[in-house]
Amino acid sequence: MAKMKAVEAAVRILEKEGVSVAFGVPGAAINPLYAALKAHGGIGHILARHVEGAAHMAEGYTRAVAGHIGVCIGTSGPAGTDMVTGLYSASADSIPILCITGQAPRSRLHKEDFQAVDISAIVKPVTKWATTVLEPAQVPGAFQQAFHLMRSGRPGPVLIDLPIDVQLAEIEFDPDTYQPLPAWKPQATRAQVEKALQMLNEAERPLLVSGGGVVNADASAALVQLAELLDVPVIPTLMGWGTIPDDHPLMVGMCGLQTSQRYGNANLLASDFVLGIGNRWANRHTGSVEVYTRGRKFVHIDIEPTQIGRVFAPDYGIVSDAGAAITLLLQVAREWQQAGRLRDRSAWVAECRARKNSVDFLRKTNFDQVPMKPQRVYQCMNRAFGKDVCYVSTIGLSQIAAAQFLHVYQPRHWINCGQAGPLGWTLPAALGVRAADPSRRIVALSGDYDFQFMIEELAVGAQFKLPYIHVVVNNSYLGLIRQAQRSFSMDYCVQLGFENLNTDPDEPARSYGVDHMKVVEGLGCKGLRVHRPEEFAPAVQQAEAWMAAHGTPVVIEVILERVTNIAMGTEIDAIHEFEELAGAAADVPTALAQID
Repeated sequence: MAKMKAVEAAVRILEKEGVSVAFGVPGAAINPLYAALKAHGGIGHILARHVEGAAHMAEGYTRAVAGHIGVCIGTSGPAGTDMVTGLYSASADSIPILCITGQAPRSRLHKEDFQAVDISAIVKPVTKWATTVLEPAQVPGAFQQAFHLMRSGRPGPVLIDLPIDVQLAEIEFDPDTYQPLPAWKPQATRAQVEKALQMLNEAERPLLVSGGGVVNADASAALVQLAELLDVPVIPTLMGWGTIPDDHPLMVGMCGLQTSQRYGNANLLASDFVLGIGNRWANRHTGSVEVYTRGRKFVHIDIEPTQIGRVFAPDYGIVSDAGAAITLLLQVAREWQQAGRLRDRSAWVAECRARKNSVDFLRKTNFDQVPMKPQRVYQCMNRAFGKDVCYVSTIGLSQIAAAQFLHVYQPRHWINCGQAGPLGWTLPAALGVRAADPSRRIVALSGDYDFQFMIEELAVGAQFKLPYIHVVVNNSYLGLIRQAQRSFSMDYCVQLGFENLNTDPDEPARSYGVDHMKVVEGLGCKGLRVHRPEEFAPAVQQAEAWMAAHGTPVVIEVILERVTNIAMGTEIDAIHEFEELAGAAADVPTALAQID
């Protein structure tokens, strides 16, 4: 048996578990681990500018490629507390990341030593497991258990806290015989699948709802096969966007509050049965639960037992990994097809597709005003970026409009922090996506406030040559917050603009506050500003040429009008709107020429 420091054993285990890069910020209490990383040399490291940024980079890394687990590292005290937001967003979206923190010596933990905080207790509510390892010989077991838990059942994050004297202690460890523990996932039974299919087969107008669990299970291709075999339309959730291509005949829109299409809402309301796979019935998808559930039956398949019945009671629930359930559903459905038991759904599919293709259910995008309306920006993006583009976004009107107007054609090409939605997430997450996949075409999307939260991480993209395009839609307005304030009859502290910048010589009185272009270039990246629709495509061409030549991120800032567009449906429950207005909408275009 080999003798080595506990941190050396930890680094060997990280390699055995498939880790090739980590994101973090060194510091006194975690420097022994960094020394082991340097000495061993098998794991790369990307230096963040903020430990929260490192956590979000780890999230982006995990979300981008099936099987990846992002690792973030920080020292004691505030480094761990800075990671809480990343752990929360990973936990909320079932994303496995490993956070490793340094800690004061064991003998000082109860003495309120410098930066000695009980970080494992702090993060327990937002992790699958959090532990402060108090015995050096338990370090290998802690890391082995961490990866086992992250991969088993509903995926999620883990934090391992290492006192500095534990890191430095010598232990016995044999890396040559180390093996990862097999992951465990619940699987549907044949009887359960047959019952679910029977309920679907008895329905007149069934739908499949595809959630983020399908992405996590790497089962998107199988989901499409199942939909095609059953000839049943699919509505993805926001976290499941891309599990079926937007242009697939059976993709009939997203539904719910904010991040939806009008035809998706209409198709949901016309259905009488919904089979949800790997989804949580999150409130942005359901809107009003009473409206969402009225008049239809539900089967819910999810990997986490406590999710069944959490939002509403389904007519039938199955605890199963999405991939395992879809595989068995396909097997039984093929048998039923051969036996002639599957119903003809062509009329129902045609009805859903008709809504998707109807001008009455499309939103207007072809605005020519300057400053630009946000809808026109997304029209420009659809035209400038191809089907292989991967979008990264988090929260706000910019993300809501993205879900309403953009198109996604592949799984893991809509990288979104769905439930937590922390401002500042987009930029570091995009860097993590780039680190995971050097060849992917990546476009991040932020409002100006999201962009300002962690703008310093652009220096990471410049230093480590992590190029991507970041589209910043800037209205200096905090539009979504401003809308929410209307309920309180106020308009308070939501002005981001101040008199330091003239963005357009033709509009000398217009100020948009922070000069993002100067900040971007000061951080080693390229900045381009767009005022008019015709300037967007040339800016994208410039950005791609810059990235090819210099290998650093490019920010395209689009100057928007400052009036929040309420007609985009961000203040109302869109499903309820459709039920009451029968599909009529104030901003339905009157001519096909207005539609992109």
